[in-house]
Amino acid sequence: MANILIIYYSVNGSTKKMARLIARGVEMIPNINSVIRTVNNDNQSADNSDPIVEISDLKECSGLIIGSPTHFGNMAAPLKLFIDSTTAEWFNGTLTGKPAGVFTSTSSLHGGQETTLLSMMLPLIHHGMVIAGVPYSEKKLASTKSGGTPYGPSHVSFNTETDITDDEKEICINFGKRIANLALKLTT
Repeated sequence: MANILIIYYSVNGSTKKMARLIARGVEMIPNINSVIRTVNNDNQSADNSDPIVEISDLKECSGLIIGSPTHFGNMAAPLKLFIDSTTAEWFNGTLTGKPAGVFTSTSSLHGGQETTLLSMMLPLIHHGMVIAGVPYSEKKLASTKSGGTPYGPSHVSFNTETDITDDEKEICINFGKRIANLALKLTT
């Protein structure tokens, strides 16, 4: 059975909630599972309730989705540290040809969501992955008043005052389905 690896880093819980929603979408597709992992970090306020990602998880996945809160328009350092440790997998082509996507959450409306999403794509492109975003056929992109971009699902928490909206939830779930369907098509 194929699986989609979802790796995230979360401090205030929004990115973790998004990972769960994306996983729900993945699980809606027959013959595919989601595997949720977080990254190792020293931040005491970060939620570490999920297993820590291992390099072997990359070797076993049929697709990869990574998520991070936005830190100054970029992914958070703990996620970047893990990505930077995957040089051997890059040389070996472990992820080449597999679908990939990204997602983010920010505390403020203009916190750099799109630059974070785009910069998270760069190492995945170097790995030879097939990048997928959120197509405009996703109707919620037109109705969302907070998060959601063609580059990947997003959420604005306004310093944890706003939970993930119904539009953002649907974008996350449909994104998970999209990556799962692509993984099945690329592996058959």
